[in-house]
Amino acid sequence: MSTLKINVILFGIGNVGSTLVNQVIESQKFFLDKRNIELRFPIITNSTLAFFEKEGLTNEWEANFEQTAIPFKVEDIIEYVQEQQLENLIAIDATASLEIIKNYIPLVQNGFNIVAANKKANTLAYDFYKELRENLAIFDKTFLYETNVGAGLPVVQTVSDLYFSGEEITKIRGVFSGSLSYIFNRFSAEEISFSKVLAEAENKGYTEPDSREDLSGNDVARKLLVLAREIGFDFEFSDIQITSLLLPNLNEKHSKGDYAINKSFFDKPFEVAKIAQAKNHVLRYVGEFDVKSKKLEVKLVSVPESSALGQLKGADNLIEIYSKSYGEIPIVIQGAGAGKEVTARGVLNDVLKIAEKIKSKEFILN
Repeated sequence: MSTLKINVILFGIGNVGSTLVNQVIESQKFFLDKRNIELRFPIITNSTLAFFEKEGLTNEWEANFEQTAIPFKVEDIIEYVQEQQLENLIAIDATASLEIIKNYIPLVQNGFNIVAANKKANTLAYDFYKELRENLAIFDKTFLYETNVGAGLPVVQTVSDLYFSGEEITKIRGVFSGSLSYIFNRFSAEEISFSKVLAEAENKGYTEPDSREDLSGNDVARKLLVLAREIGFDFEFSDIQITSLLLPNLNEKHSKGDYAINKSFFDKPFEVAKIAQAKNHVLRYVGEFDVKSKKLEVKLVSVPESSALGQLKGADNLIEIYSKSYGEIPIVIQGAGAGKEVTARGVLNDVLKIAEKIKSKEFILN
């Protein structure tokens, strides 16, 4: 059987995108030997420049990008792949950009499958969510986004598989944020101020560059919305009740400078929350979707130390999926929920799933 060549157009070479390229370079021989698949990257872009690779990726790709990348629009990329008659196309969105998302439907209409680490396409207005899926069906293309929730953990796939097997999911609950997991795991277990743990999480690179993004609860809410829509609900982001961890005197309205120097404002209220708990309880910041009541919430809770959520360590995520068949005992998915290596590997896994799907279609046609 001849080798299947997959043409990957990568949008975004930040932490995840650049790690992904290096993972492919390292594993290319393995994919050829074990799966008979060759992953090619004819185009790699950052937010403004595109690098057109003629000879195949090498370990010097970053230097080559700097030397030869040129300004681009997505329309230029669509035109280029058509001129070059490139087939088996997969666009990877490793950005946090809304601009790329605006081009998802044109990409699908021009022969691209899509893999996204970017959560925004699945959390914009439901009308767009629906239109995208209608186009995927019309043009027989695939859109995968496992890393939208839990980085490399198989959360989206598990929820989707249960739903499409006819299982009745009754509740989804968990710690969806690696940064907030780290903060509350340490704050609950140690005699340490909240502001000090927050600063250490920032220094380790666990939080967004502005940690108010994490503390607002919006990121957890987006992940919860992805899963709620995955099981057939047409919720909007505004339907989620978010209890922010930010304070009235320290929130998004203040300057970044004010926020940076006044983090000690967090210490007293969180110390009070810690002391006010029942014995042998710990604080956790969770997202919860109660399917029966159709209630989506993001909030700080107190749970027993002995519970699955109470035993979390490090920056792990833990998601509990309750369903009719499994009763009171949930399916629990736990592991590293953040980090460029695990996220890039999750994106790569989605790419390989689409490659196998393309291979199966070619086998049927031949």
